[in-house]
Amino acid sequence: MAHYLLGIDLGSSSVKASLIDADTGKSAGFAFSPQQEMDISSPRHGWAEQDPNAWWENAVIAVRSICKRVDAKPDSILCIGISYQMHGLVVVDKKGEVLRPAIIWCDSRAVKIGEDALNQLGELYCMERLLNSPGNFTISKLKWVKDNEPSVYNSIHKVMLPGDYLAFKLTGRIATTVSGLSEGIMWDYQKKTTPERLFNYFGIDQALAAEALPTFSDQGHLSATAASALGLKEGVPVSYRAGDQPNNAFSLQTLHPGEIASTAGTSGVIYGIVKEPLADKLSRVNTFIHVNHTEEEARHGVLMCVNGTGIMNSWLRKNLFTGQQVSYKDMNALADKAPIGSDKLKVLPFGNGAERIFRNKDIGASFNGLDLNRHGHAHMCRAVQEGIVFALGYGFEILNQLGVESSVIRAGHANMFLSDIFCETFSNITGARLELYNTDGSQGAARGAGIGIGHYKNTSEAFDSLSCIKSFEPVAAKQPAYIEAYAEWKIILTKQLENL
Repeated sequence: MAHYLLGIDLGSSSVKASLIDADTGKSAGFAFSPQQEMDISSPRHGWAEQDPNAWWENAVIAVRSICKRVDAKPDSILCIGISYQMHGLVVVDKKGEVLRPAIIWCDSRAVKIGEDALNQLGELYCMERLLNSPGNFTISKLKWVKDNEPSVYNSIHKVMLPGDYLAFKLTGRIATTVSGLSEGIMWDYQKKTTPERLFNYFGIDQALAAEALPTFSDQGHLSATAASALGLKEGVPVSYRAGDQPNNAFSLQTLHPGEIASTAGTSGVIYGIVKEPLADKLSRVNTFIHVNHTEEEARHGVLMCVNGTGIMNSWLRKNLFTGQQVSYKDMNALADKAPIGSDKLKVLPFGNGAERIFRNKDIGASFNGLDLNRHGHAHMCRAVQEGIVFALGYGFEILNQLGVESSVIRAGHANMFLSDIFCETFSNITGARLELYNTDGSQGAARGAGIGIGHYKNTSEAFDSLSCIKSFEPVAAKQPAYIEAYAEWKIILTKQLENL
């Protein structure tokens, strides 16, 4: 009987499950749920919430689907790894019941709370001890709940990140990781514990934070209830957990200083590995503990995030092609019919909440230079893809200014990176070789789980089957046109920022 490593990737659009053949290290297949994107509720401008119960329901569907497709027997699963959308807030009572919808990563309601904390606690403390402003992260969202929903706050037993909640549903154990605490701005890098001064400033009890476990470790075992729901055997260990961006880097074997990974799903990220902790005084990028960090070999991930990336492409598909059977592949083909620069049509894709690269300003999404006599569907499709890449390029320049740079950027062959136009633009704007690999977050989570139970001796063994399937280099004949279009885009962006 074949045996498998199971990875579950909890995104904001869907929950994906992958099986890795434990003997060959190759992907046996994947499934995801729902088939259409998960709902994100926005009761007020700048808010973004999801129901944690929907995450679990879709995880059950995805796991059952892939096990049926592969014909994986209940006792063939050796371990489970989890990847999850970062920075979210899930609060539960003593019975483990969710007290309110999760406040997810792109929610902007706590921006001012974080800014006030930075001003009151001081830049020196925040940068040296937290490596970040409390900003719009999990701890600030919890403070918002305390201030605005006191009855909810007073009922909280524990605070969890989205992946912690999924692990809790699997095992019944409430826990997190040190990397997870760092992403929620709940870690003191000097004292190596939760930051007492920050919790006291917010008036929050440190006991609300979950127990921290190593990223690769025995984090609990599949309960009888969860096993029954998933169609698996009780007792399977959960042995890996990481936020989606550290996990994406791990999935691409991006583990050492000088290596960089990228994603472009709902949001877009460029994530570089450094040895020494690095803080951006302007808080445009953020530093967290990477998955392979140890006291002996420090590893930190510097994350540049653009909230409005793939969601902009999704918006275009829904609204430009209403009622039509137009796929993203069809849109990529349309984009290829328009020239570099989209004939002066420019798109700012920032319509998914406050953007950290603009110091938490919410500038919205917009089309600029639209000519009703000249521009059509092809121009709009290309302009959106170029606008997303230009936004990532703008963020990459910030990373470069801070000393995070590389001549090679790795990405999974998925989401926006399925488009050759997008990839070509990305390579020409960053000036880096773009390497695409046959992996994704759920596969990375499965391999991480394999390391967690000792199935793999080290990361090199875990990634024996990883291969680059496609690459893009800057093209000398085309790069000037891309650079010119990017420069025009930055002029529009600068004017927009000046008007705020």
